[in-house]
Amino acid sequence: MTTAAMDPGDARELLISGLGRRGFLRAATAVTAAGTAATLLTQGQAQASESAKPPTTAFPKEILQPGKGAVHGKHYLPSLPEQVRWGYVPALDSQPVLRIRSGETVTVDTLSHEGLLEDQGRDPATYFAHHGVPADQVLDDAIAVARDYTRTTRNFDVDGPHVVTGPIHVAGALPGDVLKIEVLSTLPRVPYGVVSSRHGKGALARQSGGSAPAGITLDEVMPPVSTDGRATGDPVHYGNVSLFTPIRRSGVDLNGVMPLGTSGEVAFPLKPHMGMMGVAFASGDTLTASTLNSIPPTLGGGNIDINLLTQDSTFYLPVFAEGALFYTGDPHLAMGNGEVALTAMEGSLRTTFRLTVCKQGSGDAPSVAFHYPFAETPDAWVAVGLSDPDGIQNSQINDLNIAMRRAVVNALDFLEQDLGMDRAVAYAYLSAAADFEVSQVVDRTVGVHGVIKKSHFTDKHLAR
Repeated sequence: MTTAAMDPGDARELLISGLGRRGFLRAATAVTAAGTAATLLTQGQAQASESAKPPTTAFPKEILQPGKGAVHGKHYLPSLPEQVRWGYVPALDSQPVLRIRSGETVTVDTLSHEGLLEDQGRDPATYFAHHGVPADQVLDDAIAVARDYTRTTRNFDVDGPHVVTGPIHVAGALPGDVLKIEVLSTLPRVPYGVVSSRHGKGALARQSGGSAPAGITLDEVMPPVSTDGRATGDPVHYGNVSLFTPIRRSGVDLNGVMPLGTSGEVAFPLKPHMGMMGVAFASGDTLTASTLNSIPPTLGGGNIDINLLTQDSTFYLPVFAEGALFYTGDPHLAMGNGEVALTAMEGSLRTTFRLTVCKQGSGDAPSVAFHYPFAETPDAWVAVGLSDPDGIQNSQINDLNIAMRRAVVNALDFLEQDLGMDRAVAYAYLSAAADFEVSQVVDRTVGVHGVIKKSHFTDKHLAR
């Protein structure tokens, strides 16, 4: 595999500058959305104050190995082999790995797949050591999952890449309800991430027959066609490209750092969020059923890849199974709209959620959410559109036009049904003032989301 990276010595120095020689980024300069300092609750304090709002996003003093460091939720769920599925999501009849009550909080140690995959050697200790990462800064659960060949017999060409944690059974959830998922905190577990581009995938991928996709030439395909070694049948020589990306702290700001030419660099701010949050949606007789592949998002959410779903956001999903069977994975340290190369800046996160069951007629969830994913941030409502969320259009149609139309219809339904806006006026408003953004173009089922700013509406519309 081709690995684009800084010189290991340079990468090590960036890690040192972000971590200190032995510790992680200091909690004393923890970053919040406003750029102010925040302190961490201890596990005991968090569990003793279940109803209290967890602290804003902070960065711990140590590598967050399983069960170590701050835990903000009442419940804790690691991502060891017995708690995860690799490349597949839970089915409607899957057995939960944790049971909680509606309204309770849970902290999940989510695990990035980058550094674990077959084209990277399926050996995270060796992979990250090559980039200057000390052995004690490689996550133990990453090593355990990669080494567990008994539970995770994989086909690299077919299986999804994601390490999926769950499912979590939420008491009282029934089909026809909504699961309200509040993201309360997102803590990077390690001070580095990886961005990968794989042959045959991404916005500029060559088509399966070998031709260039419409609009570009073969010379413009990425990664370059000349580096594609898939014909050998050996994933190690696929010619895929992964860019190791360390985190560096500058004052209260945390940035991902990439090389620019031979001596420069480019730095961009982190925006931690979960790429995957979902509930069981499909049936499947085996773990490897195609309907359960982790790549395409569905009406049950899943690999939704919306970069607005950061701390303090809320994601609403229709429920299809008793207990909802919530799962999560694909943690991102940063992602641009479109996710064009294939992956975000992937990096493991310790994320705390509050999971609440919403019933029809309660007013606790947007009306759209009873049949389609919907999101909310402190500043905006977010209408989601997917190109083929239930597979009825011949399995994951990759058409942004379909996703765009559905996002607009869902936005119209929300404005009309929840805010009381005349539908024709709402259509005009969306054209004048809402932003429809490409969520991602790489997940087979592609996505668009419409951002409706709350500041445009009077206070009486904001309370729910």
